[in-house]
Amino acid sequence: MPLLPDSQPVSDAPAPGAVRTAGVLGLGTALPDEVVESEEIALRLGVDPEWIVKRTGIHSRRRAAAGASLNVLAAEAGSAALADSGIAPEDLDHVLVATMSADQVTPNAAPVVAHLLGATGAGAMDIGAACTGAVSGIATACALIESGRAKHVLVIGAELMSRHIDESDKRTAALFGDGAGALVLSVEADGHVGPVVLGSDGSCADLITADRLNGHLRMNGHDTFVQAVRRMSEATLGVCADAGEQLDEIDLFVYHQANGRIISALVEQLEVPVERVLDCISATGNTSAASLPLALGEARSRGLLDPGTKVLLGAVGAGFTWGATVIEWGSA
Repeated sequence: MPLLPDSQPVSDAPAPGAVRTAGVLGLGTALPDEVVESEEIALRLGVDPEWIVKRTGIHSRRRAAAGASLNVLAAEAGSAALADSGIAPEDLDHVLVATMSADQVTPNAAPVVAHLLGATGAGAMDIGAACTGAVSGIATACALIESGRAKHVLVIGAELMSRHIDESDKRTAALFGDGAGALVLSVEADGHVGPVVLGSDGSCADLITADRLNGHLRMNGHDTFVQAVRRMSEATLGVCADAGEQLDEIDLFVYHQANGRIISALVEQLEVPVERVLDCISATGNTSAASLPLALGEARSRGLLDPGTKVLLGAVGAGFTWGATVIEWGSA
């Protein structure tokens, strides 16, 4: 005997033969007010400010106040994305928060952020993939939507990287900034997210680490650079092949804003026009999982995200993790 009447649908899955897609319906960002210039960090480290700019491409970064809450910053970005999308918080099926700098070991950020947003009907979970977190969150959201298990999913990348900086470490002290960005992925979007490529290599886990004793990031800069360029190049070519796109058919390349030299190396290795590769690290620094949604916000502010624009997102992070996707931008 069936548990439900035959006339009652048991899922929101697409009809046989139908293709259900997810697209970006809303975009929002949030940044702390304080701006920390590279000159300030250079003075503390005893180096020339140009040494920092030459090695990283970073002139300034945002810094959250002492005692600031990642959950509040994430909710601010999420609220902006929801307002942009026209989706009410209570209509969200899931809230995903990509972060490596949560306020507490437990509870995770996502359920608290969902509560702050008023997403009372949403499932909530954190995504732990370091700087690749936004791509991993997009992949998870799209899988939920495409399978018919969700209609609207909020993906937030949020970081207070200042929590993990050793201000005496020349390798990392100038690299990182704080911020949050969010995307509403929806079945109702007029654009769509294409294939997603994700990868990992745990044999490189010791390149970027932070232990629980003090939480300070430690990085092997040279080897991280080599791996970052290699993996994002591979992911770029792989996702283009999966999407049936040539590199010259991509309108805008938006990579994780980790280091200006990495972006320059990708331009050279992939032989793509520099004007089609977004470089906005100068004023934000490396914001880890927040990097890609923040970069998309900057791209939109520059008028680079017209409907129909083909955007390739790529990221690499500690773990070692990497990922890429191709998005056909809608009216978001």
